[in-house]
Amino acid sequence: MKTSDIHSFAEYEKTYQISIAQPEAFWAEQAEKLTWQKKWDKVLEWDFVEPNIQWFVNGKINITENCLDRHLDKKGDKVALIWEPNDPDEKCIQYTFKELHAEVGKMANVLKNNGVKKGDRVCLYMPMIPELAISIMACARIGAPHSVVFAGFSSQALVGRVEDTKAKVVLTSDGAYRGTKTIPIKTVVDEAVLSCPLVDKIIVVQRTGEDVNMQPDRDVYLHDELKKVNAICPPEAMDAEDALFILYTSGSTGKPKGVVHTTGGYSVFVDYTFRNVFQMEEDDIYWCTADIGWVTGHSYLVYGPLIAGATTVMFEGVPTYPNSGRFWDVIDKYKITHFYTAPTAIRALMAAGEEIVKPYSLASLRVLGSVGEPINEEAWQWYNKNIGKEKCPIVDTWWQTETGGIMISSLAGVTPCFPTMAAYPLPGIQPVLMDKDGNEITDNEVEGYLCIKFPWPGMLRTTYGDHERFKKTYFSAYKGKYFSGDGARRDSRGLYRIIGRVDDVINVSGHRFGTAEIENAINQNIKIVESAVVGYPHDIKGQGIYAYVILTHDAENESIENVKTMINETIIKEIGHIAKPDKVQIVKDLPKTRSGKIMRRILRKIAENEISNVGDTSSLLNPQVVEDIIQGRV
Repeated sequence: MKTSDIHSFAEYEKTYQISIAQPEAFWAEQAEKLTWQKKWDKVLEWDFVEPNIQWFVNGKINITENCLDRHLDKKGDKVALIWEPNDPDEKCIQYTFKELHAEVGKMANVLKNNGVKKGDRVCLYMPMIPELAISIMACARIGAPHSVVFAGFSSQALVGRVEDTKAKVVLTSDGAYRGTKTIPIKTVVDEAVLSCPLVDKIIVVQRTGEDVNMQPDRDVYLHDELKKVNAICPPEAMDAEDALFILYTSGSTGKPKGVVHTTGGYSVFVDYTFRNVFQMEEDDIYWCTADIGWVTGHSYLVYGPLIAGATTVMFEGVPTYPNSGRFWDVIDKYKITHFYTAPTAIRALMAAGEEIVKPYSLASLRVLGSVGEPINEEAWQWYNKNIGKEKCPIVDTWWQTETGGIMISSLAGVTPCFPTMAAYPLPGIQPVLMDKDGNEITDNEVEGYLCIKFPWPGMLRTTYGDHERFKKTYFSAYKGKYFSGDGARRDSRGLYRIIGRVDDVINVSGHRFGTAEIENAINQNIKIVESAVVGYPHDIKGQGIYAYVILTHDAENESIENVKTMINETIIKEIGHIAKPDKVQIVKDLPKTRSGKIMRRILRKIAENEISNVGDTSSLLNPQVVEDIIQGRV
């Protein structure tokens, strides 16, 4: 029995029309599927000019009651969370819904004992261990907004986020395992809090067991604190518009933005999108490979699956340890049915070759997913053939940290899926394409700036502590509409293809090219693992094309002339002479966020030779690569 509401394309079309004609009634129906401590007085109040958005006004709800308590009677003994450690020889940990409920209750009481109250912000800088998932729910249990910082960011990046949220409590671990490395997590926190005088408590999980500095009266070990509490912690009644979490995403300039998501609308939206996009059945095993430091980890590793009563898998390690077959090994080990990962991971595993996949059955898989950026056709075809065995629908999901959940995607096995196409908007989502003059483009076979003209429950409500920035970033470009910052095409069937960030559109001699389509062509070369394309000022063309490319291992000794020739031949064939790159730089890696999103803003600065002003790099997974690229620029 599927948990979704929509089971056929005809149902999708009918539901979509109803959702547009009666959006408030549609979302009220979705909200009724959750447990509310008090029902709302009004479904929606909104104004995209101020902007001010409120869903389920005066409703009272706790997201953890929906993740855990409501499942205890019928699903209490069902496995809720499976944790797979970095080392495949280490024992995995499984929690039933009853066990996870108890662990969250205990952690919530630990937070209370250490001074955390409703409304206090709590910062988490932790590796992918069960305590991270448990801790964010413990925060939500007592009404303390959580702010997760990826435990690979620098101490300075952590400082900025702790200071901005004014968090008094930080949860962390002694260390982390990542592939062959042991990373000193607590040391990074110690360095950061030297600049954060408001922090008066650090709660430390023992993971690696190594000696760490423990400052008396400030630092406590979690295992000691757990001895002082029981598992009983009633869920705090939260207003639908109370903040659930703050998650930081890089700004084009200046400091990162603290995206604020609220309790009621977010709960409704992640439940609705998870159930309908993935089309889960009761005994399915779902695995999202995202780190909880990224919004996908929040929405589709923890909250969405657990609200829906699904079994969700959490992975501590990396896809290449102990070898490049680790993902496929985990899929066979747990008989994963639904696998959701990023194109950057798929391309990295493509580079390892098909032979590494062959020893694995992968027969349990029914649905594949892609998230983080548009997936190029070559990666889509490889994923479809080698992992899905050409029998699994691929949901190529478009959404953002700001949207809270999936906005445009095929519904697995229900609506059509095509390579490079995000497909149709979910019912309840009203996308529009705008031209450069601010007019809505209503035809098909067009491209424009992707906006949303009606609110949805999962959308961000503000940027923390700076509502003016929220207004300027998302609502100033097109009056009365949320501007995604992306360009998109809509084909004759009404299907959407995301063509990249608007600032990633290159205008060469009056011809506009999305970076995604040029990269898609470059990546078809068998000697290229990945590429990133940006525009830079060109005296004749207006903008020239600068391509950064990563070569496969067996092509690392290729001359730049051969690489250029190879790229140009493909570009001419796929797009035309005018799209040939003016400059090509061979790089070892590209600057990426944890989600795998390439930070083209930084690459554009380097291409423009503005190397003293590359902007914020704190959200990068690999900030050290920026200096390497600067040194090798052409």
